[in-house]
Amino acid sequence: MPTRLRHQFASDNTAAICPEAWAALAEANQDGAASYGEDRWTARVCDQVREIFETDCETFLVFNGTAANALALAHLCQPFHSVLCHERAHIETDECGAPEFFSGGAKLLRVGGKNWKLDLEDAETVMAQHRDVHSTKVRALSLTQATEGGTVYVPEELDAIADFAAKHSLAVHMDGARFANAVASLGCTPKEITWQRGMNVLSFGGTKNGVAAGELVVFFDRALAREFDYRAKQGAQLASKMRFLAAPWTGLLANEVWLKNARHANEMARLLEARLRAAGLTQLAFPREASALFVHLPNEIADRMQARGWRFLKFIEPDVYRLMCSWSVRKEDIEEFVADFRQARA
Repeated sequence: MPTRLRHQFASDNTAAICPEAWAALAEANQDGAASYGEDRWTARVCDQVREIFETDCETFLVFNGTAANALALAHLCQPFHSVLCHERAHIETDECGAPEFFSGGAKLLRVGGKNWKLDLEDAETVMAQHRDVHSTKVRALSLTQATEGGTVYVPEELDAIADFAAKHSLAVHMDGARFANAVASLGCTPKEITWQRGMNVLSFGGTKNGVAAGELVVFFDRALAREFDYRAKQGAQLASKMRFLAAPWTGLLANEVWLKNARHANEMARLLEARLRAAGLTQLAFPREASALFVHLPNEIADRMQARGWRFLKFIEPDVYRLMCSWSVRKEDIEEFVADFRQARA
């Protein structure tokens, strides 16, 4: 049995609150404030999001990513509608039917694609099966940026998705639980991979990038946001003390802390890959493009690493494990992990 628990590469959810978010939360706790989002921290977050995306968007705070995705899609869809998504998208595999539940029955239509990106030819095939009133009417397309496989859609791929969506009159939702990592990876501005590329609504994730709780639903088409506040309330997502969700975001969004955190996580993933390759790792399941590595690892070696106190997840049978980096990973953690990896392989 390990004598202590090492740094957890199982998820970026295991990381602490980053100092800037923590300081902003402490400031918000100094005194009372108006409730239900009528406070200066919530207003500031909305202003910051407009500044970052360089457009007059509408922003709402919800408690978590499942709520952000499910309520955004429910707002786009009637119960007789459906949503195209990758077969390994979080909304399909990890949200317990929440998009279907909150939309009153709208279906998720699974689309294949290499490296967990949508294959538009496959999407076209799926669309061909939904042509009349006997099937659901396809209303929306959801993509994940960065993907569940740690890969990143480049602007040209987003252009193709936008063209496909326009051709079929689909609204486009982006699950951006790790949106910051995608922006850092591409070295672009946020607008270049959202509203300028046809995205209508974004689930903007902060939990995996330095805050404790609270995600943003950002509507780039303000008309689509009409009455979303009612949907959020009905979905139990209107916090009475909203300032405690909003304040950490003000710290995260100020002075590009959100990008600093994401760049660090991405860089640590790059370093981890380099060190593991030097130690004998030969194969990744997917290209490393953001903050995650998906490695082919013999199960016995994984077991030895787990016995030494390291925590990481088997993601795909029989031997693909995910190593997720966060804003708080240190170079020392990586060097220690790789040293144990060398011993586990010996």
